[in-house]
Amino acid sequence: MHARTAWQALAQRPLRFLTSWWPWRSLAYLVSGVLVGGLVGTVVLMLAAAGLVLLIVLVGVLAILALLLSGIYVARFERWRLRLVDLDPAPDPHQRPAEAGLRAWLTTRLREPATWRELGFTALSLVGLWWMDLGVLFGALAVPVIVMLSPVDDSDVWGLAILGFVLLLPAPYTITAWAGARAAFTRAVLAPRDDELGAQLREVRASRARLMDAFELERRRIERDLHDGAQQRLVSLSVQLGLAGLDAEPGSPVARHLAAAQDQVALTLQELRALIRGVHPQVLTDHGLADAVGELATLSQVPVGVDIRLPHRLPAPVEVTAYYVVAEALANIAKHSGAQRAEVTGRLHTDLLVLEIRDNGTGGADAAAGSGLAGLADRLSVLDGRMRLSSPPGGPTLLHVEVPCHSGS
Repeated sequence: MHARTAWQALAQRPLRFLTSWWPWRSLAYLVSGVLVGGLVGTVVLMLAAAGLVLLIVLVGVLAILALLLSGIYVARFERWRLRLVDLDPAPDPHQRPAEAGLRAWLTTRLREPATWRELGFTALSLVGLWWMDLGVLFGALAVPVIVMLSPVDDSDVWGLAILGFVLLLPAPYTITAWAGARAAFTRAVLAPRDDELGAQLREVRASRARLMDAFELERRRIERDLHDGAQQRLVSLSVQLGLAGLDAEPGSPVARHLAAAQDQVALTLQELRALIRGVHPQVLTDHGLADAVGELATLSQVPVGVDIRLPHRLPAPVEVTAYYVVAEALANIAKHSGAQRAEVTGRLHTDLLVLEIRDNGTGGADAAAGSGLAGLADRLSVLDGRMRLSSPPGGPTLLHVEVPCHSGS
């Protein structure tokens, strides 16, 4: 799977990025923003003028109302246009009216905070973002062309042509960088807030969180039972077999059978310990995420460098989720990537845990191909986390994970 945003494609593979569709998608995003901004600006000015002029005969009220609601349709188009540079869909925050009819629709929309937030975004787009889009396009594309086509003496033609070409070289990077920043801002403003998700959806998310907590408690109970029960009995059995082997005549069939049985018990103990770590690692409970990932790295078939620096212990659900994300990623690297080395980094930015797992393998990983990452994405969604995968053919592969660590985790 390729990077899911133009910004990620630019950051991860600057040279290969030039041969991809992302520069053209970013250009289309900014050009469409300029065209739509000009159209919307014209319509908004006409509605404002009509509303003020006709307000005395009350007809202007309709124009003012249309002006107030215009942000809804601008934001709807912006969310659709966002897919040019960000492949993750942006949900619509508006709720369905409780009753049918225009009056119920108007009442619902005028009471929603999202309506006024979208109106503010529209105003900001017209007075700021539209001009910045135009400025970036002019500076990145128009200025180099003007330099190349400037009327000069024949002796300076080639010099200006070369200068214009040099000025044109960074245009894909400039355009994509601004398109990524603009798209990130648009998503931050237009994405639905928690209180806009609706009671039913909030209950679904709370139910998923309760099921995940219950599932994790059951895993811990199984881990304790295996550790304190079956594992201790096997250890005791191994000791008894060893003592019996001391009493048997050396080299006799009984001694050989006892030694073979002790070897089988040792192998079973090794497999049981691996099973216990997979169910729930005790080191995660006792020492936290950094030490638990460090233990994973020592057990990995591929050399793994770990650089996780956290100022304090994180909430237990966050630690558990992050641990299993890293465990699944390292398992995939060992099985499918052909990598010679992997790196795991982790930082806490205020209340956001950011994990990145990199490898220098062959790439081509796809979270939708049954690799186990799709299930981890579902698990992350319970904590409002996000996961992005960049794995172009030929590598390298980067798994970027963000998990909120606020008090509600």
